[in-house]
Amino acid sequence: MNNDMPIWKTGLLGKCPHCGEGHLFNGFLTLRKHCEVCGLDYGFADPADGPAFFVMMIGCVPVVVFGLWLEVSFRTPVWVHLVTTLPLLLLTCIPPLRPIKGWLVALQYRSKAEEIRADQRIG
Repeated sequence: MNNDMPIWKTGLLGKCPHCGEGHLFNGFLTLRKHCEVCGLDYGFADPADGPAFFVMMIGCVPVVVFGLWLEVSFRTPVWVHLVTTLPLLLLTCIPPLRPIKGWLVALQYRSKAEEIRADQRIG
């Protein structure tokens, strides 16, 4: 791994967790098959629903609480929610997905995480 860039930074920037230079993504959230610089195979990477969970906890929950507070306190019409709560939801949910997914892939690489196979025994 490139010692100049910490593992969390490579993940948040969408860079290869091994060399810190190659791209991790091919599009918005689609992982590449391998790094174009060092050739690291990204087959190990499976963040699954992890990014969505973190985004919901960090972004969605506070915005939904805000929307409920707005509704209960002021009995606002639907259009007020469309111009306040909906944009807040979009801003707190969509942009963080890619950096969080990259961070989780980088953590999987650092910890050498992999799925357990049926033939492996625990203990």
